[in-house]
Amino acid sequence: MARPVIAIVGRANVGKSTIFNRIIGDNLAIVEDKPGITRDRLYGRSEWNGLPFNIIDTGGIEVFESDELLKSVRVQAELAIEEADVIIFITDAKIGVTSDDEEVAKLLYRSKKPIILAVNKVDNIQMHNEIYEFYQLGFGEPIAISGAHGTGVGDLLDAAVLLFPEIGEDEYGEDVIKVALIGRPNVGKSSLVNALLGEERVIVSNVAGTTRDAIDTPFEYEGQKYVLIDTAGMRKRGKVYENTEKYSVMRALKAIERADVVLVVINGEEGIIEQDKHIAGYSHEAGKAAIFVVNKWDIVEKDEKTLQKFSQTIKDHFLFMTYAPHVFVSALTKQRIHKILPVVNLVSEQHNMRIATHILNDVLMDAVAINLPPTDKGKRMKLNYATQVAVKPPTFVLFVNDPELMHFSYERYLENKVRAAFTFEGTPVRFVVRKKSSEE
Repeated sequence: MARPVIAIVGRANVGKSTIFNRIIGDNLAIVEDKPGITRDRLYGRSEWNGLPFNIIDTGGIEVFESDELLKSVRVQAELAIEEADVIIFITDAKIGVTSDDEEVAKLLYRSKKPIILAVNKVDNIQMHNEIYEFYQLGFGEPIAISGAHGTGVGDLLDAAVLLFPEIGEDEYGEDVIKVALIGRPNVGKSSLVNALLGEERVIVSNVAGTTRDAIDTPFEYEGQKYVLIDTAGMRKRGKVYENTEKYSVMRALKAIERADVVLVVINGEEGIIEQDKHIAGYSHEAGKAAIFVVNKWDIVEKDEKTLQKFSQTIKDHFLFMTYAPHVFVSALTKQRIHKILPVVNLVSEQHNMRIATHILNDVLMDAVAINLPPTDKGKRMKLNYATQVAVKPPTFVLFVNDPELMHFSYERYLENKVRAAFTFEGTPVRFVVRKKSSEE
């Protein structure tokens, strides 16, 4: 299921990025005491009281400015508001309520989303009296916080998680394979949906990002039920949108989280760019089964080695996803489209595969016997036993004498041995290293 989304919104220089960094526990956002530093939306993942969520940090909304950059920042904030389940509206206790705060409040009223009002920079107990004027913004009781000191952030998250939408049951059932198509604008995601379905179910256009929302299309093929989740970008025509909205990250994240199998669509004519790596990385981090689908293969100039060379290029660029198979297709001519669903079935099966504990341990103990773990300061890691604890993706707990002795290169070696024995084509494999307790 998709994680709930929190958007942090407010005028410039109220401390949104500092709060964002506190919540995700990382310094992704550039924090500087200068208005307009955060220009594009930033995305993070976090959890509070066991509830995971995605969070968006937006640029400051400067309502009365005509500057093109500030206009684009406002557009980013509006897009974030549209994607959010809960909005945290940040204001500044030291400055008080400004006309820009009032205009932001009007923008938020129109969103019809749950709003939490936070008053930042309440850095000491004496400043608590400063929050009362913020009642006039009309969002109920303000929550006093200090991004600099971290006070009040827990109260803020307590309030936010109470407003998360309820996570329901899987709307399609366990026997349905949910397939998300992700990729940068204009790689042909919607055309691929049409080609797979064999009929015009979604609007296809040459303008990048004409599909506004993710579109679910259930269908059946050779007795197997599927749902296609099309995540075409949200970019609109117009200079502001063209400059700022390369693709809708949060929409892709939501689709990935709902999916079983992710089709990472690449434009075969243009080749691979950095943005493709970022988009594919979301699928890998989410632990989803994945397939690289190279579209527009009909217009690529080819010789007998072109396909092999392009496959190697994919492997070189996506070293973290060497497990994902490649399919070369043309949505326009329907070339090789029929090959996609059999590969979807294969990687879905591998993503859901369980290995018996005794067979898994035989493979791992043989691997250890062939190549002993390296020593660290005279100590050597000892693998006691392993067991599979989850599927989607296959996840294994390795019980060892000291988890600190597990080097990432040795963990990769063990993963390679497991893949050699069981394939796991198209799916990530996760290892969790734990210390064997004395009772076990």
